[in-house]
Amino acid sequence: MNGTVVRLTALGMLGGRRVWLLAALALLLVAIAVLARVLVPVTEAEAATLLQGVTFATFLPLLGLVVGTGAIAPEIDDGSIVHLLAKPVSRHAIVQSKLAVAVGALLVFAVVPTVVAAAVLGLGPRAVLAFGVGALAAGAVYGVLFLLLSILTRHAVIIGLVYALLWESLVGSFVPGARNLSVQQWALSVTGSIAPPGLVASDVGTGLALALVVGGFAAATWYAGHRLRLLTLASAE
Repeated sequence: MNGTVVRLTALGMLGGRRVWLLAALALLLVAIAVLARVLVPVTEAEAATLLQGVTFATFLPLLGLVVGTGAIAPEIDDGSIVHLLAKPVSRHAIVQSKLAVAVGALLVFAVVPTVVAAAVLGLGPRAVLAFGVGALAAGAVYGVLFLLLSILTRHAVIIGLVYALLWESLVGSFVPGARNLSVQQWALSVTGSIAPPGLVASDVGTGLALALVVGGFAAATWYAGHRLRLLTLASAE
């Protein structure tokens, strides 16, 4: 990891309009929880179902998209990435540094609002913790996937939106055979393993979900660094 890259990425990601978009999404999630609690009294099971549908199916993919692409896509689009790649810094260190900022941003703008929303909805401490851990697992995977996508293509935002809104919100939620490939289902499995029994369900086993979260995160991080090396060659040409 490189401190200079971390600082520059943080300044770029959290400066300008992006930070306001992240804050707006985070506040909207909490506002939905507040309105649900005030207007429609719900049981703990109903609150968990609401939080799953709103947070895991919609907000986390969108927040991951904004943060993951924001970590490197602007530098690729404006060409400034060439100056960074010209420095004697490992490409994997660059990716790891940018990913550290992305995960940190998701912790603030995704995990914390999820925990607050869970508490507002009246979930118990164990369930609140479970949703926080599940949100962190999903956010980390979404962040690295969208960061990798930004390196692979300049159309990362469009492809990411299609993935977030079509696959995670529809296909991954309702098509049984596709659920093993859904980050949302992996996160729900992690959440369910910590939450009180029967509160959160997932079609993916806990062991498999943990392996996919950890393995997917590690593999995507490594491959992003590898692809960044190829991007150096393409830039030089």
